[in-house]
Amino acid sequence: MAETSEKSPQAILLYACSGAANTGYLADQVARLLARQGAGDMTCLVSMGANQPKFLQAAREAQRNIIIDGCPIACGKKIFETLGIPFEHFVTTDFGVEKKKTPITAEVITTVASAIRNNLENSRV
Repeated sequence: MAETSEKSPQAILLYACSGAANTGYLADQVARLLARQGAGDMTCLVSMGANQPKFLQAAREAQRNIIIDGCPIACGKKIFETLGIPFEHFVTTDFGVEKKKTPITAEVITTVASAIRNNLENSRV
């Protein structure tokens, strides 16, 4: 799995919340699974918030920036809004996962990843 800022201009980049709650863990695991499945390249959301030039450039040049936030606080979404970079947004709690309650199993990860992948395929730019 490629986790780098060196992306082609047509890249689909995946960014995940990796917050402390179960929902952040889920967002991270879903993004990693989507990357392994070839849906895009996972890259670093925190580097975007830290205004790291190579990451900002890659995001601006990407075909699609996909953010998977863990909860409605939506830190990833807020980072991209602040930067003015286009993105598509998903929140793990929108898939029936309860913050601090739902156990994150392989089945939950696969189910959420499949739902996001289907959505991405149906809304292809």
